[in-house]
Order: sequence, then structure tokens, then C-alpha cells
Amino acid sequence: MLKKFLTLISLLCAVASVSALEINSASEAELDSIKGIGPGTSSKILDERKKAAFMDWNDLITRVKGIGKKKSADFSKEGITVNGAAYQPAARGNKP
Repeated sequence: MLKKFLTLISLLCAVASVSALEINSASEAELDSIKGIGPGTSSKILDERKKAAFMDWNDLITRVKGIGKKKSADFSKEGITVNGAAYQPAARGNKP
């Protein structure tokens, strides 16, 4: 029983790792396959990536015109990661 459980966990981890798409290594075709990324956006991403890899989601948002917080959240739901991290919106501070 334990072997079956460990096998199942291993398979789930493998599936999870395959479904993620790292923005710093994704091809143009892989980027275009993501809902919300068309040829124009993928070209912008690749052009900026040629200059330097994206450090984090904020770096991506800052450097690629047309990608904001909402699109970043949507892309993250589709499996995009930046340096292995999913998009995490900034926590809202408590206003007095």
C-alpha cells in the first residue's frame, strides 16, 4: 500500500512539474500556446529576455508593456512561472 501511495505522489509531482512553463526558457511556440499570449506579447517577452532574464514577476511587469497584475495572475494560473515562482500579488496593507 505504501508503495502505491509513494508512486501516486511521484506521478502527481511529475505532472505538476511538467505543466509549469518557465518564462525565461519558454520558446515562442510555448508562449503562444498560453491563453492571453499572442504573437505580439510573445515577441515583446522574447525581445526583453534577450537583454536579460526576468528576475521576478515585478521585473516582467515592468519591462513588458501590456502585462500587468491581472494578466500576470492569469498567466500564472495557466502555468507560467518566473524563476520557478508563480505570481503572488502583493499583500494589501491595512488602511487606517
